[in-house]
Amino acid sequence: MANLLAQFQSIKSSCNHLVIAVEDVSDLWPIVKNKFEERLPFKKACLNNKTRNPVYLERLPAEFILTTDARLRSRFLQDQLLFWFRDPYATIVLITCEDLDEFKTILKPRLKLIVQNDEREWFIVFVNKAHPSNDHTNKMVKKVYAKVEVEFSSKKRERCCKLDIHWTEANFWDDFESKIMECIRNSLDRRIQFYEDELRKLSEQRLMPVWNFCNFFILKESLAFMFEITHLHEDSLREYDELELCYTETVNMTGKHRDFGGTEAGDDQAALLKPGKPLTSIVQYDSFREFEFRQYLFASQAKLLFKLNRPFEVASRGYSFVTSFSKELALHESMLPFCMREVWIITASLALINATSSHYNDGIVLPEIEKEFHRLLGDLYSLCRTKFMRLAYLIGYGKDIERTPANSASLSMLPWPKPSVWPLVPPDASDAMILQAGPATKHFGIQRKPLPLEPFVLLREANRRRASVSAGNMFEMFDGHPNSDDILGSDVSVKTPPPSEGPATSIPRTNSIPVNFESSLNRPMRLAEIHVAAENALRKTISSPEMWKCLSSLENFENKYLELTKGAAENYHRSWWKRHGVALDGEIAAVCHRHGDFDLAAKSYEKVCALYSGEGWQDLLAEVLPSLAECQKKLNDEAGYLQSCVRLLSLDKGLFLLKERQAFQAEVVRLAHGEMKHRVPLDVSSLITFSGNPGPPLQLCDCDPGSLSVTLWSGFPDAITLESLNLTLMETHNADEGAKATSTSAATILEPGRNTISLSLPPQKPGSYVLGVLTGQIGHLRFRSHSFSKGAPADSDDFMSYEKPTRPILKVFKPRALVDLTPATSSALLINEPQWVGIVVRPINYPLKGAVLFIEPGPGLRTEERQFIEIERYVNTSEREAATGEMVQSCTDDTSTSMSEEKQLTLKDGRVVLPDWASDVTSVLWIPVCAEGDDISRATSRTQSIVEGMRTMALKLEFGISHNQSFDRTLAVHFTDPFFVSTRVIDKCNDGTLLLQVTLQSQVKATLSIHDAWLDLQDRFAHTCRKDGRPTAAFFPLVISSASRAGLLFSICFESTITTTGEIKELTTESILNIGYRIMRDRSTGAHTPFSMDGTTESSNPDLIFKSAIVLQRPVLDPCLAVGFLPLPSDGLRVGQLITVNWRIERLKDFEENTEPQESEDVLYKVDANSEYWMIAGRKRGHVSLSTKQGSRMVVSILCVPLVAGYVRPPHLGLPNVDEMNISCNPPAPHLVCVLPPFLCSSYCIPAS
Repeated sequence: MANLLAQFQSIKSSCNHLVIAVEDVSDLWPIVKNKFEERLPFKKACLNNKTRNPVYLERLPAEFILTTDARLRSRFLQDQLLFWFRDPYATIVLITCEDLDEFKTILKPRLKLIVQNDEREWFIVFVNKAHPSNDHTNKMVKKVYAKVEVEFSSKKRERCCKLDIHWTEANFWDDFESKIMECIRNSLDRRIQFYEDELRKLSEQRLMPVWNFCNFFILKESLAFMFEITHLHEDSLREYDELELCYTETVNMTGKHRDFGGTEAGDDQAALLKPGKPLTSIVQYDSFREFEFRQYLFASQAKLLFKLNRPFEVASRGYSFVTSFSKELALHESMLPFCMREVWIITASLALINATSSHYNDGIVLPEIEKEFHRLLGDLYSLCRTKFMRLAYLIGYGKDIERTPANSASLSMLPWPKPSVWPLVPPDASDAMILQAGPATKHFGIQRKPLPLEPFVLLREANRRRASVSAGNMFEMFDGHPNSDDILGSDVSVKTPPPSEGPATSIPRTNSIPVNFESSLNRPMRLAEIHVAAENALRKTISSPEMWKCLSSLENFENKYLELTKGAAENYHRSWWKRHGVALDGEIAAVCHRHGDFDLAAKSYEKVCALYSGEGWQDLLAEVLPSLAECQKKLNDEAGYLQSCVRLLSLDKGLFLLKERQAFQAEVVRLAHGEMKHRVPLDVSSLITFSGNPGPPLQLCDCDPGSLSVTLWSGFPDAITLESLNLTLMETHNADEGAKATSTSAATILEPGRNTISLSLPPQKPGSYVLGVLTGQIGHLRFRSHSFSKGAPADSDDFMSYEKPTRPILKVFKPRALVDLTPATSSALLINEPQWVGIVVRPINYPLKGAVLFIEPGPGLRTEERQFIEIERYVNTSEREAATGEMVQSCTDDTSTSMSEEKQLTLKDGRVVLPDWASDVTSVLWIPVCAEGDDISRATSRTQSIVEGMRTMALKLEFGISHNQSFDRTLAVHFTDPFFVSTRVIDKCNDGTLLLQVTLQSQVKATLSIHDAWLDLQDRFAHTCRKDGRPTAAFFPLVISSASRAGLLFSICFESTITTTGEIKELTTESILNIGYRIMRDRSTGAHTPFSMDGTTESSNPDLIFKSAIVLQRPVLDPCLAVGFLPLPSDGLRVGQLITVNWRIERLKDFEENTEPQESEDVLYKVDANSEYWMIAGRKRGHVSLSTKQGSRMVVSILCVPLVAGYVRPPHLGLPNVDEMNISCNPPAPHLVCVLPPFLCSSYCIPAS
């Protein structure tokens, strides 16, 4: 087995490409060698993978080797199949011959002997050395080559090709490469099948005692290596993955005891990316040692992944392998050198980082893959960094490691090394001494126990693993310092220690006073001795000088620590885990802070504080924020330092002592009252919150000042003086506008906790207000707070909340109603008639002395400025009746009073001044108006809409001492016609007489009296009885009460409009109904008798005229003439074919106008046709003679030609001098006619003779 492994390793190291054998039969290789090797490597090769699917390769390296070469002849038969992957994949037979007899007697038998081996893939290259000018030789060469093709080629496969030395055909090399690819493909398929069969046989024997993993490994890796040299890297990677699974099953099988490995020199250096020890040195029974072999498998996989240009997968697999293999190292830690696991993880992580970073190209992969790749590199850096800090702490660099939250969390969760026996203190360690010192005091005098970097079990673990020594007591282990921080566990509280508690200790490294380590075996090891012993043991474990150099001095340690931390932070920033990068920026900032680089430290601290603040991690923020404040103070960044002090005060009170919080406040006050170069507004939202007092909101009226009580909570540890204090109130429905309340005192002192203050409130606009923003001034600095406390605060004085209130704190009502303007009546008024509109002016506990009323009529309404406006005391009869029950007496008294106070006012430019006597009483103004509408209404079947007669009047009343008060209102006034008219024919007599019924319905809230009515008929209609169109006089007067109806009956008949001369007079199409009426109602109830422009009612001519248009139509079934469209030809119409269109005119009855009998009359006709569809051949307009007797007929014919095919409208015959109502089309003309295309025709040309 060892011989086979050694031979296998030697073959792998010497064979890294395909071999193509050259059988030089005619000594031609020196001639064609250069031409053949110029074709290497092969371009665009196609091979079959393990699943027999084609794989296209961009390049395939290979080497031509003569069969007489020692590399091909020095092979043993017994290992020929086992290492079949190194055999040639194709054989090229080079021959040449110019004599046919020579070929038959010498060359042919030799070729038969060469190609008789069935396992060889071969083809023949016939080389023609003859010059092109030698025709005889070339002819002989062609005959010989033809004979070679006949002997060695077949229909299934062509095995011959011809190469001319002096001129090479263009397609020879394509043919040459295709034959080589065919040979390589066939050889590869045959060998893959062989290895699969052998591996299947071995796999079936896995559970048998004869199973040997080494034999399986040689076959499996031979197959994988064959895929690798043929550039089928995916298949090769798959074979190594299967080999790893098989090895894992073999290791986990119970049975023989196997050594883990890792105890030899140099094993601390991980061999994940390059071959380590030879396989022959790690063979153990029928398998390999796990420590070396698993690294060997991963190195093989990584090599293939790099060839596939997949460094991301190398990083992903590498991180998983390092973490899983670390667990295996932990299981065998007792047999490994001291801290072997930590050293191996460091070297493995660094090797993966360097290799994957060098092979990775940004921008080629997807953004998601790129971010995940940097996340993996960040994890590797972070893992390496944590292990490196553990080694540094073991050898005594604990004091120099920043005890930040991230470092504490990383190291506190790591287990300590657990060797079988803890290393002893070396005899020559008398010159080393490790002292303990307290921590440095932070800025603001903050003292904290340093965060733990280790579990408290370190001393116990080290002493428990010493031979024959008990653990002892902790006091002795810490050299008499019982309060050392090294006994703190990761679960111990790290908050503020009590004042009596001593400072924590850490361990610096010095070389001063010697220590006596005599009799150390008789007592427990002290912490100093543990570090010295660990350092001595690590010297033996670490074999890399570079790595030991990083731990040899504090400066080298810090440089390496910063390198690893920056690498992790930079990669996390470029990945998804940006918060991890920010946290590591805090570690970098801590180192920069210690070395005095405050600018870089402050920038990093600001990012860390922003992260902790956004996540609400106040415990972590309390550790970092003091350092940021110290850096800002060193840099003279007063604004940033002030903000940091405010943020420190805003943290939970339990995180700092009272004196520390007082120091924060002292710095804030000092800076606020000092002379700052750049004063910035201060946000104290987390320190000062405010809310309204419980209970209902403060209620005020418009223009009323007030005092608002507000509760403030102060988060300052001591009382603080505010030079000014302002509170902005926001309107609930308009956030852009607000009200400002100013403190009444010059300075306000806020005590810690709850404070109640009163703010003077100037007059505000009406609305509902909530708390907005609290602003003020501390010293020379402006501050702002927008944090709100709950409306119902807790009983404790230090209660603070940040919930925005929704309950209003102030309600300002709209201005109190001082006056009211309402219409005196809601009934409709007459349209197109002068009417009085009453407006009731009612003061509400406010005098209207000197008030001015502005009147602006809307569209369709005008005021009669020539008429006086009347004003009188308003009397509400219904209210007086309900109060006293004496309606008649009250009306009499009020009427007499109102008559004595009635006055007339002048309307000028739309304004009128109210009299003084009406300043404190309810009065009514009667304004003369006229609503403009249609002069004549129209009879219809539907009732008039109220919107059609609606008119508006805009009123504005200005009053007050300086007319500072105003009241606006727009009144709607309804106007309408007095009657709603509808008509219907109730009977048609045999003699043509019609009985027309006209129904009148009252539309006003008044009594109407009709004294006269007549109907002016339109043309073609006439009255049958009385020519004046009036009904019987006995019907009048006709009284119609409100909302009632009345009817009038008219007898009418038809009248002709055609004259004997043929002339047409202008016809009237509407009949006019005229009604003379009177209205009996006063203006206080609605519609009333119109006033005259001289100020009196129209008593001399009391009748009003109402006109309504009525449309009468003759029956459509009473025509005089009939026009009929005669049928078209039965054979159809065609484009370009002349046709005759006929119409028949028939007289249905005689005209009534024909007073003188005539035998005939001329009728004017006119033909209308679309010129795009028809061409008229006859006269379009003319006269025809038609008898006046009933039933007489005549035909009008017109010649026309259709112009387009399809369905078109035919020509139309009209009678211009006859009204359409006297014409009947029977039968009606067709809507469309079908016109067919013209007949097909053909023509041909005869050449001229």
